[in-house]
Amino acid sequence: MCTKHDTQLELFCKTDQMCVCMLCTVLDHKTHDVVPLKEESEGNKAELEKTEADIQQMIQKRQVKIQEMKRSVELSKEDADREIAGGVQVFTALKESVERSQAELIHTVKEKQRETEKQAEGFIRELEQEVSELKKRSTEVEQLSMSEDHLHVIQSFMFLKAAPPTKDWTVVSICLPSYEGTVRRAVNQLEETLSEQMKKLLELKRVQQSAVDMTLDPDTAHPELIVSDDGKQVKDGDVSKRLPDNPERFNPCVYVLAKQSFSSGRFYYEVQVKEKTKWRLGVARESINRKGDITLSPQKGYWTICLRNVNKYYALADPEVTLSLKSEPEKVGVFVDYEEGLVSFYDVDAAALIYSFTGCTFTEKLYPYFSPYLNDGGKNSAPLIISPVNHTE
Repeated sequence: MCTKHDTQLELFCKTDQMCVCMLCTVLDHKTHDVVPLKEESEGNKAELEKTEADIQQMIQKRQVKIQEMKRSVELSKEDADREIAGGVQVFTALKESVERSQAELIHTVKEKQRETEKQAEGFIRELEQEVSELKKRSTEVEQLSMSEDHLHVIQSFMFLKAAPPTKDWTVVSICLPSYEGTVRRAVNQLEETLSEQMKKLLELKRVQQSAVDMTLDPDTAHPELIVSDDGKQVKDGDVSKRLPDNPERFNPCVYVLAKQSFSSGRFYYEVQVKEKTKWRLGVARESINRKGDITLSPQKGYWTICLRNVNKYYALADPEVTLSLKSEPEKVGVFVDYEEGLVSFYDVDAAALIYSFTGCTFTEKLYPYFSPYLNDGGKNSAPLIISPVNHTE
């Protein structure tokens, strides 16, 4: 109600931005821009709807920004975890190297000391033996000098007069070992070792920058192989499944390829081989023979390494190369530089190069290749696992 005229408010004065009655428009607002209250209300509602839409858009943008920030935090945590894991790996390797160098230093010094003690003990035994002989002669001489048996004195005199045979100890001494420079040499050797380890870690880090995500292709797997639902694991199941013998499927060899192929650039992936007694890993070209007897060699389109008989490692070149490894890999990294014609295998935990095929000529797609070998009565039941790559720092 209009408090001035006690009538219904039916109009809106845009000029004064207030609700008015009919009398107000005649008396006080006749030159103003006045519209029906409903019309102004509808206009306000339209404005409010636009305002609401703007607010909702602002809310949505801020919710998106919140998700972006949360994702940034997640990525930061992942980077931090990788950094920590890489740092732990580096410092663990450094710690082990320092401990080995310290143990070698202590062993070297103690070995020299043991040799000195051994030499001294030999000389001391000889001296103690001579002292014993001299004491015995001294007693005999003393007894003879007190004897009243003149014949016995004369008969024994020439023998007892001469001292027993002894070594000239004036020219004998203990050769003391020199420890000078032992620590310095050990530290220099440690520096060389650490430098070499850092080079290996940096090399591994370099190739890890080419890491790709991949999954196994069950359509290529021998019917006896069991490929996990996520395509990250494969093992031998002992029993062949009834599957279509499509052209892509290996048979009778228990092999499987990845779904992903590469025809340029670089790529890298890691495979856990822990607790296996046999395995094969590498890459194969698209046109390889997948049926019947298969020879694994570069000439046949395979660049692979393998483990046989628990601890026998080979590069399947032509001819085959026996590999001498300082440790048994639990995780193998595979790196390919397509243009350079390079296929390299790494012991990830040791950051050590296992073997490289060099000077390769690639002219078609390359597929990562896997063979977990047969189950062997449970002795080789562990799966091959495509592992996420933790970039070493």
